[in-house]
Amino acid sequence: MQTKLRIFGLLVVANVLWTPVTSAAPMRSKSLTAVKTLKLRYVGTASWYGKQHQGLKMANGKRFDRHKLTAASWYFPLGTKIRVVNLKNGESVVVTITDRGPNLRLNRIIDPSEAAAERLDYVGKGLTPVVLYPVASLSTQPAALDSRLIEPSSLHVSGYDAMASNSPM
Repeated sequence: MQTKLRIFGLLVVANVLWTPVTSAAPMRSKSLTAVKTLKLRYVGTASWYGKQHQGLKMANGKRFDRHKLTAASWYFPLGTKIRVVNLKNGESVVVTITDRGPNLRLNRIIDPSEAAAERLDYVGKGLTPVVLYPVASLSTQPAALDSRLIEPSSLHVSGYDAMASNSPM
């Protein structure tokens, strides 16, 4: 009986410790916290990958092509466009995240394709310090408008005219 009471008491104490403290003081908004933690740029080391991965399947399900401006990164969602700036020479290129990598224990933040590394001018060096900036998508598509919204039918126009003529003013 005592062991059951001890276990029950332990569960009650654990429950009280894990319950968030509530008070009359206003709590900080989660949206404000999220805005503070939003990173607009990443600084780190980039490596590149090319021939040895040509044709292998990437995380997005497509085959890798070393001649396209793509990259692998763990820090951005697949399909995100990223501007990569080489800090040694100022060259930059916009790549699309299509794969996951590099291995996090290597302390590298991005693996651009060989084509992107050539534009950044570090293929012969293998590694380079970079800054990453997410690029906002500005692609727009024309809105499909319904013709009824542009030109009202004659029934609605005459009904409106009738209502307008009957209203006392």
